[in-house]
Amino acid sequence: MRKTLIGLGSLAIALAAATPAFAQDDNGITVSGGAALVTDYRFRGVSQTDKEFAVQGNLTVAHSSGLYATVWGSSIDDYVANGSDQEIDLVGGYKRDFGGATVDVGATYYYFPGSNGANTDFIEPYIAVSSAFGPVTAKVTAAYAPKQNALSIDSGKEDNLYLAGDLSTTVPGTPFSLSAHLGNSFGRSYLTSGYKDVTDWSLGASYAYKNLTFGVSYVDTEDTIINAASGKNIAKAGVVGSVGVSF
Repeated sequence: MRKTLIGLGSLAIALAAATPAFAQDDNGITVSGGAALVTDYRFRGVSQTDKEFAVQGNLTVAHSSGLYATVWGSSIDDYVANGSDQEIDLVGGYKRDFGGATVDVGATYYYFPGSNGANTDFIEPYIAVSSAFGPVTAKVTAAYAPKQNALSIDSGKEDNLYLAGDLSTTVPGTPFSLSAHLGNSFGRSYLTSGYKDVTDWSLGASYAYKNLTFGVSYVDTEDTIINAASGKNIAKAGVVGSVGVSF
């Protein structure tokens, strides 16, 4: 990854709105979506907006068979993808329960319109397994971006592996939820700003009121990544707030 640029993606650390589905139709299809305003769009601990606000939205179409497709978007700063000010993630996957575990397999295509002809788009397959243990839900995720030109930091092609673990729980009898996250990117590529690996972590809390969700989280990484245009350390620890609405 170019030293003054940062990683991209759909996994914003700031808590966004929960998205209850519309009633299922006769074909087993449900549609859900939402929008959120976040004080900083963080992807794997690194700011995509130079520590400024971002507007985000999502729409998911799911089938009772387990197949689903999602479109997720966010405003970004122009240093992320060669002048682009938008990130659009196109996600397709399959989710199914096996006993007490839920397995989710799919791929995300990261699209950056207006990147001035640069090769910035890439694909990242993923697998996630989650299970509930009493009031706590645990999830482990592995996402692997194969060698692609968009991940190059010098010349040629690089790949990247991201492993993460998440814990979440709802406080019984209250509208409050808590979450914790730990992740690590492996492989010297665009997604690690040229480092061999980057660790990120966060702690968060949210409050649900009708179809609104208010969130706050503390986000940090182990590395220093400077945005040359502003001089800010965009990987530095910070507090991220969010307010989201679901439909």
